[in-house]
Amino acid sequence: MQETRERVLGALAEGPVSGPDIAAELDISRAAVWKHVEALREEEGFDIESREDGYVLTAVPEFGGAAVEFGIDAPFEVEYHDTIGSTNDRARELAATGAEDVAVLADEQSGARGRLDREYSSPSGGIWLSLVCRPDLPPAQVPIYTLAAAVATAEALREVGVDAGIKWPNDVLIEGSEAKIVGILTEMEGEADRVSWVVVGIGINANVDPSEVPAEATTVREQVGDIDRADLTQHLLERFDELRNDPDAVLPAWRELSLTLGKRVRVETPGGDVVGKAVDVEFPGTLVVETEDGKTRVSAGDCEHLRPA
Repeated sequence: MQETRERVLGALAEGPVSGPDIAAELDISRAAVWKHVEALREEEGFDIESREDGYVLTAVPEFGGAAVEFGIDAPFEVEYHDTIGSTNDRARELAATGAEDVAVLADEQSGARGRLDREYSSPSGGIWLSLVCRPDLPPAQVPIYTLAAAVATAEALREVGVDAGIKWPNDVLIEGSEAKIVGILTEMEGEADRVSWVVVGIGINANVDPSEVPAEATTVREQVGDIDRADLTQHLLERFDELRNDPDAVLPAWRELSLTLGKRVRVETPGGDVVGKAVDVEFPGTLVVETEDGKTRVSAGDCEHLRPA
């Protein structure tokens, strides 16, 4: 949102407040105040009443960029689309132009892909989000961003009553049934010793009918009913921002939410399957598996939870 418009909105949130008072506070003309108020109404979807004692903000949009940015305690600019091919594709475009701390958000995706270029269902009513970040990290440590995203998302879902947990490294599932409710895909560009940019894609099956997602998946609607998507997105972004600025906090939080630790697993890796009991996760996201031959550390792979031997 344009900076002056955001400041006008902040003043309205403290309302009722008169146009002249806003103009004086922000050092802009009364005509500019009126234009910003009209833009907030017509372009951004805020309900603003004009009363004798001034403007009063009576309602915020249900979803969208302005709704997420309003009152958020995190430095993300939100670029919203009703529908888009892929938020990750758009985020990569923005990253290539030098953008930073942009959250590309959509109600629906028409051409999203997951890991290994698998098709990813993204119907209207979901939260399809991609974050453009420029961390001061070597490429080998980027997985900590993926784990931070999983933690932030699972915690946000728990706040609305969803029994969310994490399957290594970053799938968010329902505890007990292990039905998938969130997918996360991280992409990056950089050199051997430094990352240029990281795009963290997060797809949440939010206010979506379960018939619109794969049979092995579920939705927030199915678990607890429809929720305030803007509010959930805000909490996710705020928690992710905290975690990326405090990497030491990521692994303890991830362990608390883990559905993998303590389970027998099979991890498909380029070097073959690793089978055993998942016993720990190490920085920046390495899974430690106790096998018949001792502990094996796995940095990447497809993890399957197995029944007890």
